Amino acid sequence: MTLTLRPHQERALDAMFRENKGQIVVPTGGGKTMIMIKDLLLNLELAEDLGHQLVNVVVAPRILLAQQLCDDFFTFLPDNVKVLHVHSGRTPFDSSTKTDEIKEFVDNNDDAHILIFTTYHSLNRVVDSEIEVNNIYFDEAHNGTAKSFFKSVSEVSEYAERCYYFTATPRVSYKHDRGMNNVNVWGTIIEQVSAIELVNAGHILSPTIVPFEHDLHYNKVNAYVHHALTVENIIDNIDDTVNPKVLVSVPSSRVLNNMLGHTSLLKELESRGYDVLHITSKYGAYVNKTKVNRTTFFKTLKEWGSKEEKRFVIFHYSILSEGINVSGLSHTIFLRNLNVIEMAQSIGRVIRLNKSDSDDIKEGNISPGVVSMYRKSTGYCVVPVHKNYGKKCKERLTRIVNDIFIEGGHANAVC
Repeated sequence: MTLTLRPHQERALDAMFRENKGQIVVPTGGGKTMIMIKDLLLNLELAEDLGHQLVNVVVAPRILLAQQLCDDFFTFLPDNVKVLHVHSGRTPFDSSTKTDEIKEFVDNNDDAHILIFTTYHSLNRVVDSEIEVNNIYFDEAHNGTAKSFFKSVSEVSEYAERCYYFTATPRVSYKHDRGMNNVNVWGTIIEQVSAIELVNAGHILSPTIVPFEHDLHYNKVNAYVHHALTVENIIDNIDDTVNPKVLVSVPSSRVLNNMLGHTSLLKELESRGYDVLHITSKYGAYVNKTKVNRTTFFKTLKEWGSKEEKRFVIFHYSILSEGINVSGLSHTIFLRNLNVIEMAQSIGRVIRLNKSDSDDIKEGNISPGVVSMYRKSTGYCVVPVHKNYGKKCKERLTRIVNDIFIEGGHANAVC
């Protein structure tokens, strides 16, 4: 399969060939994964010409994302690449978190190139295996600034031949050395792509902030009732001619459990023609009222997201904010004030183009950036606002949208 890059992706690739270490800052929806894949493929070709084995590592914040990245990479991989997963999740590929088995896998496949998928949590197992690393790609690299992950990130940064950090939201610090302004570990920003460029080129959409003012009484005791009624009211005010696909960020797993189990919310959504998905690390994944494994959950989400006639609401607590590829979403509702990175990532979930619009742009039927011609012209970010609730969330959301989509920079996060 041929992989053709967009102009901003080509610039990032050129920067990676000039520099052996650095940060690539690309807004959500800008195709960071395709840049990684193209860089890997070109380096595999060079290694073949020289007769060298390459050991390559891809680091993700979650097991789910590591598995998703593996699927994306595997579509383009040549036959002479052996894949190993280093994390505790299930996978059809070889997998281990034992350092001796990791080294043994590399040594026993010296006639092939190696591609390892791991998480920030398990990266230390790769480091401790003492294998050579030629290329390492960090997805959602701001995660590496966490205290529990930074040691492994900084260690591999010292000995990997080429080291690249991909993120939409760099996290800096002026109090310690873990921030991405520490150029010794993270390098400098070697390519930064503006969201304005991506919007004008027809790759993503600009978001629209929708403050939803209401007078429902709120306190912590009846929070789940309040939030359930809020979701109902917001759904009733959405233009349902477009078959909405709504992502809801809830305050906690406990609140979500009470919203769905101790109110009439599920029944009310069903009566309005909506299917419901929800997922938390505490209670697991559900499709409507049926508990499913995560593979089935994300397969269902992908299928429903691609069907224009389908309408659904998906509730989550943090697990869908970052990195997971969710297509077709039209609205996101903020029932809590997310941190800068989670909020920027949540915005990114709803600004992906409608597939038919994307196809028409590629075929020349629609001019890129002329959103009045799009079937989906924006992604809606809905903030419930009450006299004692929601104002800080609205202010943060407004600031982030201004930084990214008006000023053309990136959201500023501090670790």
